Amino acid sequence: MPFTALPYGYILQRLAKTMETDSARPRQTADALQGMILDARRVELELVEELTDDQMLGARRHFVEPPIWEIGHVGWFQEYWILRHLDGASPLLSGSDGIYDSFNVSYTRRWDHRFPSRRATLAYIGDVLRRSVDRLGSREPSPQEAYFYTLAALHEDMHAENLTLIRQTLGYPRPALSSLDPVSAAPVIDPTYQPRDVEVRGGAFMLGASPDEPFVFDNEKWAHPVEVAPFRISSTAVTNAEYEAFVDDGGYRRRELWGRRGWDWRRREQAEHPLFWIRGDDRRWRECRFGLPALLEPWHPVVHVNWYEAEAYCRWARRRLPSEAEWEMAATLDPATGGKRRFPWGNEPPTPERTNLDYRAGGTIDVRALPAGDSAVGCRQMIGNTWEWVADTFEPYPGYICDPYQEYSQPYFGQKKVLKGGGWTTRSRLIRSTWRNFYKHHRRNIFSGFRTAAR
Repeated sequence: MPFTALPYGYILQRLAKTMETDSARPRQTADALQGMILDARRVELELVEELTDDQMLGARRHFVEPPIWEIGHVGWFQEYWILRHLDGASPLLSGSDGIYDSFNVSYTRRWDHRFPSRRATLAYIGDVLRRSVDRLGSREPSPQEAYFYTLAALHEDMHAENLTLIRQTLGYPRPALSSLDPVSAAPVIDPTYQPRDVEVRGGAFMLGASPDEPFVFDNEKWAHPVEVAPFRISSTAVTNAEYEAFVDDGGYRRRELWGRRGWDWRRREQAEHPLFWIRGDDRRWRECRFGLPALLEPWHPVVHVNWYEAEAYCRWARRRLPSEAEWEMAATLDPATGGKRRFPWGNEPPTPERTNLDYRAGGTIDVRALPAGDSAVGCRQMIGNTWEWVADTFEPYPGYICDPYQEYSQPYFGQKKVLKGGGWTTRSRLIRSTWRNFYKHHRRNIFSGFRTAAR
């Protein structure tokens, strides 16, 4: 049964089958694992469905890959860990390792291949998906199978985020996703709410994930004690209006606000404002969102700023970036019990009333929205809306042991900065307060913002 077109009928049919059982079933059942990889593929395909063949090849810009490489890569990854690793199967596509192995094929080389055609690429990843679904049947999966199916699904979720930022970077139209929800795009706002600093008492804190998590990546392992001094942190991420004041005050031209490497980056890139901002003839700032300029939403979080830009803003505002431990403590500490929550609001999974995730809003929303998602200390939207830079360099936790996917974390320790919390493009099943994203200091086409802490 080769896949010669977008296999929506197959995906939707099989997704419906996985939902026939009790929704409270453990995630390790065959239906749950099949449902995850099917749903991840659904979003991936929706993100490229209306792109032309030329758009699928893209253009060399700002650390992005060709969209056709992206969709081939997620199929290759699924094949590598499920069909080849678990079953010892031979590659389904000759030469695929030399095209899609992301660790051994750098960004710059991803433009230089003679890719399989769009039709052949979709047939390849569809064949991998069908075989991955069918091999489980309805039997009870082994712990090893559960691990690698979850890994493949979450990996594809991450690459769907990457496909979205590719569309944003290249100015492609906003993707028409089935998950878009008008209610999420226009949430109820409390106009009297004012961002403020919240006090966090500090003390001993267990930073990282606990072993009872059903799945975590190696860089989150394991929760370990750290001592955190009392601190104050903003209840919301920095807004467009706040960042606009920094830009209009000459923040990008004031050498004293920038570290040496940040200033070198600013001069090299001739940066004067966030990546997708433009000033109109009326002198008002606009943001290009998927190729269309729109007036800045003053109460939305600033996005597409890199770590250097966040650091410079903090100096201008006489603030600082929170440490990773401070961020996670503000997100998870329950002062009443001294315990740690899985999410800011508690241990229940994310819902639309608490978070802006899963592409539902089609973009960022007002930082004053979603009070049901507040942390116990009073921080808002620490999960969803925008990824948030923290001060820390990405490093292993004590006792770090590399997971089977060795290229995920280990090669990047000491080289990148940590981001926390997820954004509007992040899937609910992926994110938690202990999740550690990581990018180079200068990356700013990602959906990244930040919140600040008092000095």
